[in-house]
This record gives sequence, structure tokens and C-alpha cells, in this order.
Amino acid sequence: MKNNLEKLRKERGITQEDLVHALEVSRQTISSLENGRYNPSIILAFKIARYFDLSIEDVFIYEEDE
Repeated sequence: MKNNLEKLRKERGITQEDLVHALEVSRQTISSLENGRYNPSIILAFKIARYFDLSIEDVFIYEEDE
């Protein structure tokens, strides 16, 4: 699953450390999300979307397997 997390974070001047504290996750989780190595739980996806005041679909891009 792709996402716009890093783009959104940088556009808003938010550091990874800011997200770590706001979302109560590890720095490794944020880094892995941004690099596409980790898919969040639905709860974390909602937390991230709400943090940015966006819908989940605005943050995460679901692509069905062909």
C-alpha cells in the first residue's frame, strides 16, 4: 500500500518526531510507513488521517492486485 504520509508531513512542516509523539508510535513505525515497508492497522490509519484532518483515502492509496 502506498501513502502520502511523508509528503503531507513535509508540506506541513511536521517532523517524524512530532508524529511519534502525536500518534504514540515509534520512530521506526513512522519511517517504515513512509518507506512503504509497513501497512498500518486500521486504528493507526484512522489516527494518522485524523491528525492531518483528512480521510484515510487522502493519506493511503489502496491498489488492488491485478
